[in-house]
Amino acid sequence: MPAPNKSPRTVTASAPLQEGLVIAGHGRHCVVQAADGAQVLCHPRGKKNQAVVGDRVRWQPSQDEGVIETVLPRRNLLYRQDELRTKSFAANLDQVLILIAAQPEFSEHQLARALIAAQAAGIAPLIALNKSDLTQPFERAWARLAPYRRMGQDVLPLSLAPASAPSASDPAPPTPSATAALKQRLHGKVTLVLGPSGTGKSTLINRLVPGALAATSEISEGLHSGRHTTTSTRWYWIERASATALIDSPGFQEFGLHHIAPMELAPLMPDIAAHRGECRFYNCTHLHEPGCAVRAAVEAGQINASRYRIYGELFEELSAAKY
Repeated sequence: MPAPNKSPRTVTASAPLQEGLVIAGHGRHCVVQAADGAQVLCHPRGKKNQAVVGDRVRWQPSQDEGVIETVLPRRNLLYRQDELRTKSFAANLDQVLILIAAQPEFSEHQLARALIAAQAAGIAPLIALNKSDLTQPFERAWARLAPYRRMGQDVLPLSLAPASAPSASDPAPPTPSATAALKQRLHGKVTLVLGPSGTGKSTLINRLVPGALAATSEISEGLHSGRHTTTSTRWYWIERASATALIDSPGFQEFGLHHIAPMELAPLMPDIAAHRGECRFYNCTHLHEPGCAVRAAVEAGQINASRYRIYGELFEELSAAKY
């Protein structure tokens, strides 16, 4: 991926608008890929940058940079949040790949938030469990994901380590077909890749996009020799002809869910949604009401207790957010 275009673009203010793709962003600055493949540093028109990675935009050249005039309509949008605010960070996705590993132990709360955010945005989620070469840790992690597999969530075993002989005790031994299956699931799609530190996300991206780290360095250097900080979210083409691309966002984003009403939460959790229609009250919160089919399913072992606990915590969080 070449660095943003640093050659002068001496263009008058009446230059026609061009359409482009936002491929990197940090703060109020974006890198836009123009129709000819050139990458141009762009700024928003006005004080607030509404464009995120994955957006199609109309922009106007201005000397060696550009100005984003319009963000074209989106198919979907994901949000992240910190202690202070919720903000958008990726758009127009076909899929969210949640990469976790047998070691270090993954956070089920973070996993649940990611799945709920994808479900709310109408984006297909895919979980990949890496380090299947670590037999015992992998068995434990695979068992923790059993409730997700039971509710129909796709979970792929993966080993990004050098190939090794399969183990008879491994529930999903590392094989080349596992990586091939993942590549097949990525083909023809724009996929956001998420994963906490230590899961092998950088290894995966560099294996699928050779030279990805070098491309990131070029973008950083191209942002006027350090005048802007390194981009935080990036788009990588695996194959432009088939529209296959990855979006990398550092760390495991704490997904913003505050745009979801508390009563909308249960339908976004498939294992809970499967029982909610059997409750005595149509407006049941599934927390304390008599005749609640969800609570009965938890007691009967049909809904995982950890999943139900996460539901209660998120319901409380979303209820507090409205006030």
